[in-house]
Amino acid sequence: MLAPILARTCALPVKAAVDREAIVPGQVYVATADRHLLIEGNQVRITRGPREGRARPSIDALFRSASVAHGEGVIGIVLSGALDDGTAGAWAIKDRGGVVLVQQPAEAMHDSMPESVIRHVSVDHVGTVQQLAVIVASLVGSPAQGLAAPAGSDENLKVETLIAMEGDGLKAGVMELGNISKYTCPDCHGVLVQIEEGSIVRFRCHTGHAFSLMTLLAEVNESIDTGLWDTLRAIEERVMLLRQMERLARDASCVADADRCKSQADETERRLKPLRELVLDPKFFGHDQQA
Repeated sequence: MLAPILARTCALPVKAAVDREAIVPGQVYVATADRHLLIEGNQVRITRGPREGRARPSIDALFRSASVAHGEGVIGIVLSGALDDGTAGAWAIKDRGGVVLVQQPAEAMHDSMPESVIRHVSVDHVGTVQQLAVIVASLVGSPAQGLAAPAGSDENLKVETLIAMEGDGLKAGVMELGNISKYTCPDCHGVLVQIEEGSIVRFRCHTGHAFSLMTLLAEVNESIDTGLWDTLRAIEERVMLLRQMERLARDASCVADADRCKSQADETERRLKPLRELVLDPKFFGHDQQA
């Protein structure tokens, strides 16, 4: 519903992007649910490539594809958002000579995304939404002034863009993007390659899933949370079964068996208490669980 919502307040025409349609000047294209919005030459691409940063569509995949297609002619804008989505894509835009604008973190509803870009990327402008709008209007009416991309700097960008478009990480060359890390992919449990770009450290698995440090931690936290609740549920079922066995044993006058089941149930509940406290402790994961 994002396209019709924006269309009600935007002076430019707004539409949901369609795969392989030509890019028309003055047209706003909006990503559709569960699909990457990418740029290939002078057309848009809509794909179901691997999730990046736990997201599809991914701002990083869009920024990266745009930088490969149009180099210094790209303007990337990062606004309010959680975690660090957009940082790797902003790096790609700057690496190819484009321009990166970032919303003033103090104005953003969620300041994590803009703060991450400011911390890791040499951004061109930081300002309020109103200030960025004026800058964009000025930039699109003048020739691109970005620096030429370093020789060979776009090979990795091309590989990652190909992964987002076609979804075949091994064929695209994902294993050549960096060194093998000690972590595994939370989505498919494949090996993760560590990619380093300046101060940015991120990861990709051989099937193509991609994570920053923050999104990888968030995904690991979610796996831990799920595992803890599964364990809690299984132990509670053990207690209930032991209590039922105790009742049946007492009904049958098997006192020794009943006492043994009661003892095991009591001990299980005693051991369960610290696990329950851990599961319910809001400080265990802290702010890094936010998505």
